[in-house]
Amino acid sequence: MEVTEVRVFPVNEEKLKAYVTITFDDCFVVRDLKVINGNNGLFVAMPSKKRKDGTFKDTAHPLNNETRKMIEEKVLAEYEREIQRL
Repeated sequence: MEVTEVRVFPVNEEKLKAYVTITFDDCFVVRDLKVINGNNGLFVAMPSKKRKDGTFKDTAHPLNNETRKMIEEKVLAEYEREIQRL
């Protein structure tokens, strides 16, 4: 599986820095990933939905650390390119 496209939509908020859409293998799209400025720097949050009890549950997420790392590296690299372009 390969990330074949990353689209970054920057926002100007304190913690939330961008929304991101990624495409896998030119055939599967995941929308609403978020680039967040956390206590230890930037990280990628997976799309989630708020539950009735106020907690959030991921609606899509990687099942292993290798895939999470691959997604995060590609998303953050594209985020940096987009910020430099602006």
